[in-house]
Amino acid sequence: MDAVSRAPRPLIHGEGTDAAAWAAWPALARLPVRSAAQLVPPGQRAVIVAPHPDDEVLACGGLLHAIARLPRRILLVAVSNGEGSHPGSARYAADALARLRVRESARALSRLGAHAAQVDYLQLPDGQLAAHETTLQAHLRERLVGSDVVFCTWAHDGHPDHEAAARAARAACSSVGARLYGAPVWAWHWARPGDPRVPWHAAFGVPLDAAAMAAKRAALHEFRSQLEPDPSTGAAPVLPARALARWLQPAEVFFA
Repeated sequence: MDAVSRAPRPLIHGEGTDAAAWAAWPALARLPVRSAAQLVPPGQRAVIVAPHPDDEVLACGGLLHAIARLPRRILLVAVSNGEGSHPGSARYAADALARLRVRESARALSRLGAHAAQVDYLQLPDGQLAAHETTLQAHLRERLVGSDVVFCTWAHDGHPDHEAAARAARAACSSVGARLYGAPVWAWHWARPGDPRVPWHAAFGVPLDAAAMAAKRAALHEFRSQLEPDPSTGAAPVLPARALARWLQPAEVFFA
């Protein structure tokens, strides 16, 4: 998800929309519903494109847990190592932070039961994915096949890295004929229920059962670097409790 303060966007500021507002919005509960088995039929592979370590869990951790239980083959494309989440930190030097966040992601996958997932570590620079979009697109074209089902951050999520990854995924999927679904991550922060900037008409929900919710919660708590304040800079957690509540709703939402 990563260091929005490093690359400020007008949409992402303040505390954002409270999780209770989303939970109370009746239209969200009325979205069409799809299951993991419907989204990734037998014989097909799920491909998760994560701009930063933790985006795979924030966007679709519950779905990943369900896919792993089916079971299906899973490929995680880890676009960056998230080394930019703590700028100026004496506690988290960029190189060490990159290694730490890779370990956190691996532990999170295990929490989701997806420890057998194949992972491509591209190590593209955190915060600069738009400048490396063609590199990501070329990698995805090489790795994807037409039967793959790809999940990426939404193309208008409000974070430049999320949007760059989505553009690259869309171009690659179009090239090979793979299906693509976009997941809002930061949109839950800046949007509001019924927000006309969000294509609710193209949205569907994947309900999370108790096991999926528990696994997603446990996976998120593996990202300790993002959950704790940084005493060396005085920065608040990248993932404060208020934000976590938005990603721990009883269904994950995707745009077709």
